[in-house]
Amino acid sequence: MTFSVPDTSVRPEGEAPGLTTRLVHHAYQPPAGFAAPQPPVYKASTVIFPTVAAMRAREWKDKTSYTYGLHGTPTTYQLEERLATLEGGAQCLLVPSGLAAIANVSLALLRTGDEVLIPDNAYGPSKALAEVELRHYGIRHTVYDPMDLADLAARITPATRLVWLEAPGSVTMEFPDLAEQVRICRARGVVAALDNTWGAGLAFAPFDLAPGSEPLGVDISVHALTKYPSGGGDVLMGSITTRDQALHLRIKLAHMRLGLGVGANDVEALLRSLPSTALRYAAHDRAARELARWLQSQPAVVQVLHPALPGSPGHEHWQALCGPHQGVQGAQGGQGLAAGLFSMVIDERFGQDAVDAFCDGLRLFKLGYSWGGPMSLVVPYELASMRERPTPHLKPGTVVRFSIGLEDVEDLRADLAQALLGAFGGA
Repeated sequence: MTFSVPDTSVRPEGEAPGLTTRLVHHAYQPPAGFAAPQPPVYKASTVIFPTVAAMRAREWKDKTSYTYGLHGTPTTYQLEERLATLEGGAQCLLVPSGLAAIANVSLALLRTGDEVLIPDNAYGPSKALAEVELRHYGIRHTVYDPMDLADLAARITPATRLVWLEAPGSVTMEFPDLAEQVRICRARGVVAALDNTWGAGLAFAPFDLAPGSEPLGVDISVHALTKYPSGGGDVLMGSITTRDQALHLRIKLAHMRLGLGVGANDVEALLRSLPSTALRYAAHDRAARELARWLQSQPAVVQVLHPALPGSPGHEHWQALCGPHQGVQGAQGGQGLAAGLFSMVIDERFGQDAVDAFCDGLRLFKLGYSWGGPMSLVVPYELASMRERPTPHLKPGTVVRFSIGLEDVEDLRADLAQALLGAFGGA
């Protein structure tokens, strides 16, 4: 069998290259100076270098240049820098989801024989990551009571390398004494990483938690951009923000080795929605508080879990960190900031079937996970399967979580009223 060799000779002088070649290597470059409200979108896996020397000289770790699409483009660099500003950090990395941010941090900082502490009310998939994936690598995890500072301090051992914090807790909305938790971690030389999706860089400043001569803040803030920064319920993305350059580099190198990247069109969507985040966050907050207060008066509801409501677990900690005198964006109508998420506990007299009927009976609220988008959502939870420790601060009953969207508050109130009546009658 013989093979023919393609003709690679240069075309005769004066003869134009073939059409396909001219399209691929077209000489036209648009003029510089185009300015518009939204930045341009750069899509690339391959990045072109002018010379071999330039290829060897370029550095992607400090964002001074570009080497490969996975390591950054002008579009991703812009979003990272804006998010660092939002959260008060110095460096930021983009990842495909909030859970990917948690995984990236954990895999960058933990090794076989290390231990990570996780609050009992943490985001469920974060606990599952530790229980299954990290365990495969010989990394232990311990669950602590986020509302008991002594319990956190007692569970830090010489093997502890990372403590996860969450404010407020997932579903049950307990707000911890975040500043004191960070002080405990700092005193023991342990990295403190916060899931700051609820705070969104707006309710409080994660890297500046308390006044004083020495800054007090978390070491790492991770954020599910899927929620408030996106605001549309249509983008999956996460971020990891830090202030310490060495810590950032450890996470960034792991980020590179794990091959974590985000799509340019998703970054474009975030860049477009980011400027309105504070406005939307405040609107979600106002509506959620109004509905949460109203639900407190409903006969079938025995408890409303909302950090800004007096009596809710950890309300005093929310007040100290996020209250009217603290809000990063300023107090909204003298109220501080508290997002658009809350839960209620339905009286234990009513079984799961009645609770499910209530959720199914809602017309404007849709059944769906996540939050921060324009549409209001509801999810019932079986709390016993989600907690390892007793929850005496919660009244007996079934927990239902709401994410309040951007609908008219009176329409949402009417929807809740008809569904409560249909499922529980006059209670």
